[in-house]
Amino acid sequence: MEIRGVRQIVRFNWPFYAAAGVALVAVECGLRFAPTTPMTRWVMHGVMGLAAVWIVGSLIASWVIYDRSPLSRWEWIRGALTLHPRRWINVHAGLDESTPALCRFLAPSEGRVFDIFDPDEMSEPSIVRARRLCRPEVDPERVDFHHLPAPPQSIDAAFLLLSAHELRTDAARRTFFAELHRILSPDGSVIVAEHLRDWANFGAFGPGFLHFFSRRTWARCFARARFVIEREFSITPFIRVFVLRRCV
Repeated sequence: MEIRGVRQIVRFNWPFYAAAGVALVAVECGLRFAPTTPMTRWVMHGVMGLAAVWIVGSLIASWVIYDRSPLSRWEWIRGALTLHPRRWINVHAGLDESTPALCRFLAPSEGRVFDIFDPDEMSEPSIVRARRLCRPEVDPERVDFHHLPAPPQSIDAAFLLLSAHELRTDAARRTFFAELHRILSPDGSVIVAEHLRDWANFGAFGPGFLHFFSRRTWARCFARARFVIEREFSITPFIRVFVLRRCV
């Protein structure tokens, strides 16, 4: 059974899982040896049960998403594009597993890989850990997301595959998508794949779903940057894909 995706999730977030495990053991020991009322014990056992469900549920959901679904095989990208791009960019913040597949699918087009990691904007330990542990197969160009190094209307496709949410502020997302609008050709597409801050991800990841943004937030971001959602679809209940077109 393939569990590569789950292993990576644990590697990048192991302090969370370790702290959660220690906390559960500590609470159980406290309930066993400290004087408590029946109501307190009932409430604490309920909290522990919910925490355990979210820990196990997050691992199961990660297995479904990254090891069992079509997501990480990337073949769905062919169906998301209406035209074969001549020039494309793949944008990430340090964890890139899609570029080799894109190079195969989109040959002989010209592709570039942009690493937009900014330590001031992206300070979460998990992404720093992922950058340290995973060496990309294709060396990226380190770029400033405020000023993407491409001429106006020169890119036919831009891919943001589980990376756009690393821009944590509204101002950062607005600036970045404005740059994408500047460099995208009139018939070009932007493919955005993201977890959403919705009930499915809440059920799977518990409070961790707050790391994601709602569909409404993304729709507002796209509209402000003068993109329209041409099509959208789900890959598992946990991942939403948006196909964006450039407005004039």
